[in-house]
Amino acid sequence: MPGPRKLKFADVPPGADSPLSFAVSKRDQSTLVMVAEAIKNKQVLLAFQPVMQARAEGKVAFYEGLIRVLDSTGRVIPASDFMETIENTELGRQLDTLALGLGLRALNDNPGLRLSINMSARSIGYRQWNRTLDRWLTRNDQIAERLILEITESSAMMVPELVVDFMDRLQIEGICFAMDDFGAGYTALRYFKDFFFDILKIDGQFIQGIANDPDNQAMTSALVSIARHFDMLTVAEFVENKEDADTLINIGVDCLQGFHFAAATTRPHWLRDATPQKAV
Repeated sequence: MPGPRKLKFADVPPGADSPLSFAVSKRDQSTLVMVAEAIKNKQVLLAFQPVMQARAEGKVAFYEGLIRVLDSTGRVIPASDFMETIENTELGRQLDTLALGLGLRALNDNPGLRLSINMSARSIGYRQWNRTLDRWLTRNDQIAERLILEITESSAMMVPELVVDFMDRLQIEGICFAMDDFGAGYTALRYFKDFFFDILKIDGQFIQGIANDPDNQAMTSALVSIARHFDMLTVAEFVENKEDADTLINIGVDCLQGFHFAAATTRPHWLRDATPQKAV
């Protein structure tokens, strides 16, 4: 008598749990637990990466503060390992708030620092995020003019009217806004002209290897032209070698960011002899 037939993936009815979906679910759950514990214990910090002026060798335009969490062993975990899982959850809003607090503290403690902090459009109406911003702006009225808030293209396009209103209110305070990962999504041009972003960060998919890619050179030139028309500063992300950097300078990009210049570090020069970062 034959034994029981082994179930094949093709036999699993649509919508049923598969070994792959189960593994993904377990991984996501583990990620949520790790981030929740880090937030609970305020085991979060920023890694700072310089954004360089393209035509002033060695001169920093500003720094980007990139959120990191510490796992139970003390390892520093980059956002790329957890952000996709938590971005649409309450944990995402809490992490945005902690990142903002760390960034504002850094600006308060370092008057010469200009810093960008990432946020999701979902955090615009988040009460604790707004309280954190208001508290620091009240404490130090010099912070606003040195703060840049980065919102990804895909996040901005989810609620464009809300983002436009949010930017209008905060730009009056002196805060700048950057559209991150531009070119990665599908920006509706009818909204784009209403956004009034100050900075356009061109997605890395167009930048990596651009020195040997005429198509990406043409695409990046077009994006730079759009930014210039709307009086926006341009930043090329993921610049990893001199050839790409030189090509981008020739195209007319204003600023360059990537490993060719420096990796993100949790111990920038202004923190090396100072008190370690503390989430607030």
